[in-house]
Amino acid sequence: MSSSCASVPYPVRTECPTANKFSSIVKVHPYRNKCGLSRRDFATKGIVAAGASVMPSTLLSQSAQGLERLPFKNDGYNFWTWRGHKIHYVEEGEGFPIVLIHGFGASAFHWRYNIPELAKKYKVYAVDLLGFGWSEKALVDYDALVWRDQVADFLKEIVKEPTILVGNSLGGFTALVAAEAMKEQVVGIVLLNSAGQFGSPNDEENEAQESPFQKFLIKPLKEIFQRVVLGFLFWQAKQPARVESVLKSVYKNTSNVDDYLIQSITRPADDPNAGEVYYRLMTRFMSNQRKYTLDSVLSKLSCPLLLVWGDLDPWVGPAKALRIKEFYPNTSIVNLQAGHCPHDEVPELVNKALVDWLSTLPSTSTSTSTTPQIL
Repeated sequence: MSSSCASVPYPVRTECPTANKFSSIVKVHPYRNKCGLSRRDFATKGIVAAGASVMPSTLLSQSAQGLERLPFKNDGYNFWTWRGHKIHYVEEGEGFPIVLIHGFGASAFHWRYNIPELAKKYKVYAVDLLGFGWSEKALVDYDALVWRDQVADFLKEIVKEPTILVGNSLGGFTALVAAEAMKEQVVGIVLLNSAGQFGSPNDEENEAQESPFQKFLIKPLKEIFQRVVLGFLFWQAKQPARVESVLKSVYKNTSNVDDYLIQSITRPADDPNAGEVYYRLMTRFMSNQRKYTLDSVLSKLSCPLLLVWGDLDPWVGPAKALRIKEFYPNTSIVNLQAGHCPHDEVPELVNKALVDWLSTLPSTSTSTSTTPQIL
């Protein structure tokens, strides 16, 4: 599984995390100052990378814990062509725009309990990253910059006005690097148990020059070995029992880990390109983590940052949120008793944290009618 949120969307059961179990919002700690973003990559561990799924259209919107759920559509919602690739996104509501970015292995439907609620006050977009969800399983070289460019162009071509980026896990780091590229348009960022690592002073020193022996003999043998091993891991990772086990290790309230959620992760493996996308994600993307660090990205930002953190996350604990806050003073933190995907475990608390924080930002009080000039 990945340290990005591998738990994809839309369970069939109506049980939702109870506010009683996960209601301890520790405090919101606002800090105002200049922010900075780092370039180091995120530590994603790898789940079924084939993207989200296509589920039966008979499973429609139901309320859970008093929250409306985004209706499932077998064919998806809206599609946009980006660099010749088909990209899926959801668009709901009116008002100041918010763009939601899912984690590794998930899709726009992972925000199923957040979109309807946030859309009561804001214009909400949820986009499927290339290679995931209903977006095309393109055979490209995957790294952080692919998704950065996708989100940046989505802001230019679809959103077309100042916005807030919200991301979970891999989607969190994608929000950061996209914000760095679109400083004039992104006026705030929200991270939920974000991927990404701080850099080490020894990183550059440890990168040795590749010798001809390594390039022409060791590297090809390594690739053959990787394909065999990752092929087996891909087959294993898409087995329902394995998916359920991994999900339950990161969902502290396991009532949302049901058949629909499991199937929504395993079904994408049916795509003809799914195995190759998985291989490319686990090699090209995973091997280039040291190119991008949180400190290098954060050091280039100055917009307000909100951290909504599930403190019970076994992958990305609260210590990381505190370190981000120390590095980037213009930060507020909301701590929740939840796991890696708080927006799906305790959606009512996450929705409240988002709305409360957004109400403090002058730029979100009225939506501008003019499109900013994006250079």
